[in-house]
Amino acid sequence: MVDATLRAFRLVGLFLASIAFASAAPLKPLRVAENVYAFIGDVGEVSRANRGRIGNSGFIIAPEGIIVVDTGVSYRHAQEMARAIKRISSRPIRLAIVTHAHQEFLFGASYFQRQKVPILTHVETAKLMQSRCENCLHHLKKLLGEHEMRGSKVVVPDQQVDATEFISVAGITLELQELGWGNTAGDIAVFHRESGVLFAGGLVDVGRVPELRDSKLKDWQAVLAKLQKFPIKRIVTGHGTLGDSSTIPAFAAYLSAIESKARTLFEANVSLSDAEKSGELPEFKDWALYQEQHHKNVHRAYLQVEQEDLEK
Repeated sequence: MVDATLRAFRLVGLFLASIAFASAAPLKPLRVAENVYAFIGDVGEVSRANRGRIGNSGFIIAPEGIIVVDTGVSYRHAQEMARAIKRISSRPIRLAIVTHAHQEFLFGASYFQRQKVPILTHVETAKLMQSRCENCLHHLKKLLGEHEMRGSKVVVPDQQVDATEFISVAGITLELQELGWGNTAGDIAVFHRESGVLFAGGLVDVGRVPELRDSKLKDWQAVLAKLQKFPIKRIVTGHGTLGDSSTIPAFAAYLSAIESKARTLFEANVSLSDAEKSGELPEFKDWALYQEQHHKNVHRAYLQVEQEDLEK
């Protein structure tokens, strides 16, 4: 009995040690282009196993400093990002941009703001952050634990834009492209024309079913059509691996397919509950989160089609 108890304690100790080691493992930026790097997150849902680090982010090294694009899910996440950035360049961080108001991209802003780094968002993103992100933070603390989320706060952005802007920062020009209501009302795509790298934020994923909670499907597809005209060489997607110009039409195909499916079901007078059950899109079943997210998306797409019909 004693030996069994000791073995159990040893196993627990090894498990806790493995967690500590995983937590201590430094983040590794992936080089996207010269002076442009990305942090690639897990493609699953938020969990203790992935520490909520499911969104991609990155940074650009400019002559006079560094610009961070998306700030991670927590204060700790952003702090580790800053350490990883320091291993690449000793230049100061001059600006942190939050591309849209989804939780895995924004709570790290609390770390950067504490370091006196200004936070920039779209006006509509700032509104969403203030209206609902306290609830998101509460949920994340319950899911990931107080320790993981320690120091994380909902920030008030220091700078806001309400349309496409070309900004000069740290010795370079960045294009903050606001092309319409896509995933959220306040999506910004950050384009570094010199390298051809697009930070797509919430607008483009790779091999992962998106969440349509805040979206407008028709407008989102129009935004993607506009993005396809940009001279893009690489894309730091919101979720999944890095992409290129061919990534956008592949992702747009899902949005088009689910809208078409929802419209067909609506026009056939299929009820909303039955539409959720019969709205399968087998060609996307291998995408991450298909089982968890797709039927919710059918529900939302159906309601959007219904609303459009009411407005005719």
